[in-house]
Amino acid sequence: MIIITVGKNETIDRALKRYKYKVIKTKQIENLRDRQEFKKKCVKRREKIKKAKYVQKLKDSYNDY
Repeated sequence: MIIITVGKNETIDRALKRYKYKVIKTKQIENLRDRQEFKKKCVKRREKIKKAKYVQKLKDSYNDY
């Protein structure tokens, strides 16, 4: 559970911005979307490898410059 304490002189907009940042940082949205449907272990592993290849490709192309 994320708790945000709002100070006396703090606006609601600023507090919402901090809340949004904490939600993104703790990856709550990603976890929620992952739990909506069951994925087998092999599918998760395949996606993880695919993502790692993509990131490595980006890093290699960046180093070429």
